[in-house]
Amino acid sequence: MREINAGVIQDNVQKLFASACCDLGCDVENSIKKALDAEKASSGKKILQQLLENINIAREDNIPLCQDTGMAVVFLEIGQDVHITGGYLYEAVNQGVRLAYKNGCFRKSVVKSPIFRENTLDNTPAIIHTDIIPGDKIKIIAMPKGFGSENMSAVKMLKPSDGVEGIKSFVLDTVIKAGANPCPPVILGIGIGGTLEMCTLLSKKALLRDMSQKSSDKYIASLEDELLDDINKTGIGPQGLGGKVTCLKVNILTYPTHIAGLPVSVNMQCHASRHREITI
Repeated sequence: MREINAGVIQDNVQKLFASACCDLGCDVENSIKKALDAEKASSGKKILQQLLENINIAREDNIPLCQDTGMAVVFLEIGQDVHITGGYLYEAVNQGVRLAYKNGCFRKSVVKSPIFRENTLDNTPAIIHTDIIPGDKIKIIAMPKGFGSENMSAVKMLKPSDGVEGIKSFVLDTVIKAGANPCPPVILGIGIGGTLEMCTLLSKKALLRDMSQKSSDKYIASLEDELLDDINKTGIGPQGLGGKVTCLKVNILTYPTHIAGLPVSVNMQCHASRHREITI
């Protein structure tokens, strides 16, 4: 049994959030550069140029890419042959988040109660998802999730008879209803199958995929391309001011489901698709 100290997890969580908030991944940056070439609307091109300029400023000056430094979402893949010592795992994660947001002067956006709205002042608790996997390592993925886009996300329990056309209609309706609110161009994570909560978790995990990658399933990959094309025909455009580029990427994850259901979730993400990961 391999031992990993909770302090090591805390330190890595802190570093991952500190980096993610200020340095957008090159895969997303490259997708915006490609979008700039594809966009025809003058307002859309100008906005995409400003997004690229903003990415460079944030990276060079080590300042947040967006004023909404998000709610801290953490995915943990824990090898079943790992023994965590020196503290409670979830407290180590939360302490890493506290230090990252304090030392980085990032906005603290979490309230204790969804009803009474008192700020926790340290951006905790984090949302922690844990998977147990084979092996003796721990993979940590840090995802600061802004709520301008999160608020535009949606889940729906379709009927099996709704089929693929029902899925496409729901996704497209969700994007059109969102309009300019999620700061397009957006990235869509779509979860299909499982249960109500599983498809929603899948849609969140789908946002973690590298922008250069498609689904390994040929049919799902073609559905991703089809949805991307349909979304970009809506004319919403960058920041909702019109144009060709409303969406940069559609990522779909699926899971087996019940014969009586077809759960579908759309997790909306603005261009500030921030995430960092490490395996220890």
